Parts: sequence; structure tokens; C-alpha cells
Amino acid sequence: MIRVEHKIVINRPVEEVFAFHENPDNQSKWESGIVEYEQTSEGSIGVGATFREIRIFIGRRIESTTEINEHEPNKKFAIKTTSGPIPLKGTVTFESLNGGTEVKVLAESELGGFLSLAEPIFKRTMQRQIEGNFANQKDLLEAQG
Repeated sequence: MIRVEHKIVINRPVEEVFAFHENPDNQSKWESGIVEYEQTSEGSIGVGATFREIRIFIGRRIESTTEINEHEPNKKFAIKTTSGPIPLKGTVTFESLNGGTEVKVLAESELGGFLSLAEPIFKRTMQRQIEGNFANQKDLLEAQG
């Protein structure tokens, strides 16, 4: 089991940070490797909403579908992959902190088959990407202020 955690403080109100994070149109602005990202379900963003994504990860083009499995506005946003080569669960929590927002990220993956041999590389790459992605999100949001 791969488990990656990260924490960052974004100097913007929690409502702004959460709204930016959950908006699918922003995904490619802050998350590296995203080639395509689109909502595939009808309706608003919330539990049960599904998305199709194509990303480049460790030099490979990966297509997967994800589903929101937890959604508490301004508090928590969680997804899981429902199809694709890499099973992943991700939870992001948001907490108001002195006018800013503390964002905590937890990503977990269970690699199988030949991919399990690459777990150490996968974990390091995933850690670097998550740190970079949320630094991007911080830069974008703080530049708006």
C-alpha cells in the first residue's frame, strides 16, 4: 500500500480554496500531467459525480475514471478511481486558519501485478507531484488576492 500525505497553507479564505479545488475547469491549471479532464455525470459536483481523465504519469499516458465519494463543502473532498490501471483514493480536507486555509492531502494506492515492483518509484513520484500540484494551487489562488 502506498500512502502519501501533504499539508500546505493557502493564504485565501476556505470558501475560495474549496471552490477552486472542486471546479473541474481548474484541474488542468494546477494539476501537472493532466491532458484532459471532464465531468461525465449530469448535475452538480457532489457525491456520485464522475469524471474522465487522461494524464501523463511516469512517462505513461493513463486514462481513468473517478468518482466523488465524499463531499462536504468547505471541509472535505474525496475521490476514488473506478476504472483505470492505477487504483487510487484521494482525500483533501480544508480548515480555516487565521484567514487562510490549511489543506491536507492523503492519497493511497494499491498497485498490483508488475506495477507493484515499481512501488518505491511510484511513491516518490506521487509525493513530488502532489507537493508541486498544491504549490501550484497556492500560487494561483494567492495571485488572485
